[in-house]
Amino acid sequence: MTAVTRLVTFVDVDDQAADTISVSARHEAELVDGTRVLLLNDRGWGSSQAWAATSVADMQDTTRAVVGPDEPFSGRSQEDMEADHWASLQQIAQRQGVIIDAAALRQLPHDVVLSQQVLARIGGNPDAGTSG
Repeated sequence: MTAVTRLVTFVDVDDQAADTISVSARHEAELVDGTRVLLLNDRGWGSSQAWAATSVADMQDTTRAVVGPDEPFSGRSQEDMEADHWASLQQIAQRQGVIIDAAALRQLPHDVVLSQQVLARIGGNPDAGTSG
């Protein structure tokens, strides 16, 4: 068994032609040996906001929200949503041979890495803090 050291979400430009924000997000667990296990690759968002009107920090905050846990719906509590989210990520990791419990996943640092294309569009510094 290889230990998970952190969660990493990679953000890239989704619509190359868009003048407004359109990104995809790939959420992974990074193992102690540096390899990564894909947890989510169906996330992203768009906005009517121009690229230059956002910041690295705003992109990182939005990314963390987009990869979950989701907001409550249909009478579910925030606690229910969080428990389901972390249990789902645990199951995805386990299907790929990574044994970790949901509570341990929840405690990992979560870094957001913006692609060079995203940084160029927002004028961001790639060395700005990414942990959260």
